[in-house]
Amino acid sequence: MTSIRLPTTRSPGSVLGAAPGVTERAEAHRATGGDAGATDPDALLRHLDASGLRGRGGAGFPAAVKLRAVRDRGGVPVVVANGEEGEPGSVKDRWLLRARPHLVLDGLAHAAAITGAVRGYVYLSDPEAGASVRRALAERAPHLPVEVVETDHTYVAGEESAVVRRIDGGPALPTSKPPRPFERGVGGAPTLVSNVETLARIALTAAHPGLRRVIARSTLITLSGGDAEPVLTEVPYGVPLRTLAAWHGTAAPGGALMGGLFGGLVDARALDLPLEPDALAAAGTALGCGAIRFLAPGACPVATAADAVGHLAAESARQCGVCVSGTAAIRDTVHALAEGTAGPDATARLERWSQTLPGRGACGLLDAAAATAGSLLRAFPERVRSHLRGPCPDCAAGTAVRPDSRGRRLAVPVPEVAMAPTSRIPLPVLKGTS
Repeated sequence: MTSIRLPTTRSPGSVLGAAPGVTERAEAHRATGGDAGATDPDALLRHLDASGLRGRGGAGFPAAVKLRAVRDRGGVPVVVANGEEGEPGSVKDRWLLRARPHLVLDGLAHAAAITGAVRGYVYLSDPEAGASVRRALAERAPHLPVEVVETDHTYVAGEESAVVRRIDGGPALPTSKPPRPFERGVGGAPTLVSNVETLARIALTAAHPGLRRVIARSTLITLSGGDAEPVLTEVPYGVPLRTLAAWHGTAAPGGALMGGLFGGLVDARALDLPLEPDALAAAGTALGCGAIRFLAPGACPVATAADAVGHLAAESARQCGVCVSGTAAIRDTVHALAEGTAGPDATARLERWSQTLPGRGACGLLDAAAATAGSLLRAFPERVRSHLRGPCPDCAAGTAVRPDSRGRRLAVPVPEVAMAPTSRIPLPVLKGTS
């Protein structure tokens, strides 16, 4: 079970809200400042520029720049709330759609007002999230026509060109670029594909512009790994990773798998880094989708890497030959390392692939596999060398287990969200809430 932990300091600019274990109904949402129609679009765009809000889907692109690019493209744009989170260690987007659908829909309406869009979509794969969004739409005035589009849950289904392709009636598979969705997206129109947490923070900025920096510099984080149960929480930028590990319940972690499968592995020394996108990027890792998996003391990072690349190889869209062959080669080599059967040239091959394969596929899946392999070599060279000498004692003792090609051990369950018939009911006590 994944627990929800409220911030120690409460703020009206919190995405978690006051009652994250209950679906927020329209009445409660309006009582806390929710309203998609009362903010001047140009003023809101200036607030977003000043706040420095970055997208929360993984790439961290400035939200105001993305909105402006769609607005300035011409034509009649389309806006899409992207709630299909493919990273196995992340649950924030599905929780948001289940618990705070009105906040996301407000953000979508504000994005439409800024860009000039006249229709929107909510794109997801979680049936409970879909039901929650549809209930919320039925409670709202129809300022913006919105359609819910469901897809199968895969790693690549949330990539923005795959989102466009699925909404247009095709498979949820990435396409080559250009054009990018802001140039030519749904139905050929300029399209904003925005992560649901990004939209929630746009809505909060509209409701509380005086808190714009606080809103932009806080983020939802999924913490997992070790023996502690997963935690979904919201923290400000700047908190040391080591502090988050202690808060999660992983004592003296040996490192972490960062950004879902996007930021690669870091060793224990990197846990003194602050949770801040630029600082993490400068250190060779990434915040990504905000999912961090800590390595318990004694856990084998080689086995963790094998889980990650095995999952990525299994999730390949199988459209790009270089991705199919590249992810399979990385998977097989890292798995051989984990089993103690790799040849002496394994590290040289992994190093070469980590440098030559990124950027060669239609999406970021191959990049993630290559980055994971490269980060393993950089962060844990001695553990890799020990695996070349033979089976790992930690693996043999069962502390780290045989790699799972489907990545099931990396998955995190979505926190439970109760359905509230009205906004005036006793709220449940959430495990782990402070």
